[in-house]
Amino acid sequence: MADEKKHDMVSSISPEQTDIDTGTIEPLKQDATHHEDEVFGAADGSNKVNFRTVGWLRASMFLMKQTFATGVLSMPSAMYFLGGVASPIFIIFWGVVNTYSAYIQGHYKLAHPKMHTIIDGAEISVLHLSGSNFWAKVAKIVSEVLYLFAWLLCVGLAVLAIGTALNAITSHGTCTVAFNVIAFIISTAAGSIRKIHGLGIILWVGFVSALASVLMVVIAVAIRSRPAYAPKTGPYDLGFQAAAPAGTTFAQAWAASIAIYASSANTAGYVPVMSEMRRPQDFFRALYVSSAFVNAAYLSLAMVMYAYAGEWVTSPSLGSAGPTIKLAAYAVALPGLIAVGMICIHVPAKTLFVRALRGSHHLTENTKTHWVVWIACTLSCGFIGWLLAVAIPFYTSLVSLIGSLGFGPLGVVLPPVLWFSLHVEYWKGSVKQRALVWLHVGMFLMGLFLSIGGTYANISNIVDQFKAGKVGTAFSCADNSATVVGG
Repeated sequence: MADEKKHDMVSSISPEQTDIDTGTIEPLKQDATHHEDEVFGAADGSNKVNFRTVGWLRASMFLMKQTFATGVLSMPSAMYFLGGVASPIFIIFWGVVNTYSAYIQGHYKLAHPKMHTIIDGAEISVLHLSGSNFWAKVAKIVSEVLYLFAWLLCVGLAVLAIGTALNAITSHGTCTVAFNVIAFIISTAAGSIRKIHGLGIILWVGFVSALASVLMVVIAVAIRSRPAYAPKTGPYDLGFQAAAPAGTTFAQAWAASIAIYASSANTAGYVPVMSEMRRPQDFFRALYVSSAFVNAAYLSLAMVMYAYAGEWVTSPSLGSAGPTIKLAAYAVALPGLIAVGMICIHVPAKTLFVRALRGSHHLTENTKTHWVVWIACTLSCGFIGWLLAVAIPFYTSLVSLIGSLGFGPLGVVLPPVLWFSLHVEYWKGSVKQRALVWLHVGMFLMGLFLSIGGTYANISNIVDQFKAGKVGTAFSCADNSATVVGG
C-alpha cells in the first residue's frame, strides 16, 4: 500500500488531535499535513528561514549516518557474549523492532503535524488516552529527560570515538582529554549548521568514509593468520563459537543484546527529520532504505569481524586488525566519526531550539534571538557531551547503557502508546484488531523489561569491568585507541 494511502488510513482512524501548545484536544483534520500545522510552517519558502527543504534521499542518508558508524564499531565486541547463533538472531529481531517503532512514530507525526519529537508524541498520546493534563505533562517531562539524556550520551560517545581516532592516527600524540576537546570543537562547529539539508555534503562524505574504513578492517582481519591482539606464537583460543562462552552471566549476555539493540535504536531522532522534509509522507521510503542497509551491514560486516577476531576484537572495532591498519582505518573513518558527532549534537540542540522558540517568529526568522538561542543550544549540548566523554572511559558499555536507559523507553515502550492513541477503537473491535492490541501490549511490556532489566545488566557489567581493570579512569590521558574491552 502506498504511503499516501497509509496516511489516509491513519488520519481516518485518529479521532482527535491534541494541540501541544495549549494542551487541549481538537478534532483531527482529515488532511494531517496542513502547512500551518507543521512545526516550521510551509515548505514553499514563505518563511524567511525555510527549514523544510529535505527530500527522501537526503533524509535516508541522515538516518543511515545517524545509525551506522557508532553501531558497527561497538557490535563485534558485544557479539562475543552471545555467540555466533544468537548474535544474528538479535540483529534481525532488534532491527525489525526498531524499524517498526520508527514506522509508528512516522504515522503519528503525520496525524499530528505539530509533533516535532517523540516528546510531543508522549504528551499528545497520554492526553488523548487519559484526558488528564497532569499526566500528559508528566509524560512530556519524563520523555524529555530521557530523550536529552540519551542524545547527550550519544554526543559523549561520538566525542569518545573521535578522540580514539585521533589517538590512533597520531600514535597517542598528546593527552586523550585534549583530543576529546578537539573532537568537541569540530563536532559542535559542524552541528551548528542550522538545517538538516545543509548537512548533506558532510553526511555523504562521512557515510562513504565510515563504510570504507569498516571494509578495510574487515578485509584485513579476514586475511590475517591470527587476530592482531592474540598471542604472537603458540596455540590460542579464538573465542568464536556458536553459543555464548562458558561462564557468561545474564548481565553480560543481556548487556550485549542491548548493545545490539542500541546500534539501531535511535529512532527517537527520526521524527525531527520529518519536520524538515518537503513531503513528510516520503519519510517511510527513507526509513525502509536506511533500515535495510544498516541491518544488512550489521549482519555481514560485524559478523565477519567477530568470526575472524573473536574475543580479540577491540572496542571500538577499528583497531582489531593491528596498529598499521588501525592507523589507516581511523584516518579514513575520521570524517564519518565527525559526521556522527555533528548529528548527535544537532538533534538535541534542535529539540531545545524548537522548545525555546516554538510559537515565536524567531523560530523561522534570522533574528538575533534566533541565532543566540541556536548557538547556545549547540554549544551546551557539545560541552555536556565532552564532559561525559572524558568522564566515561568505556565504549561498548556506553552504547548499551544508551539503549537500555534512554532509547529503550523511547523506542520500545512509548511507540505502543502512540499506536493505542491512533487505534482507541481497536480495544473493542474485531478479533484481528484485538489481537493487534495485545501484540502492542506485548511490545510495551518488552520495552519495560528492556529498560529495567537492561539498566541493571549494564550497571552490573560496568562494575565488573572496573573490578577487572578493563577500563581506564575518568579524565585520563592514557591511550584508548586499542583497548580490548569485554563489552
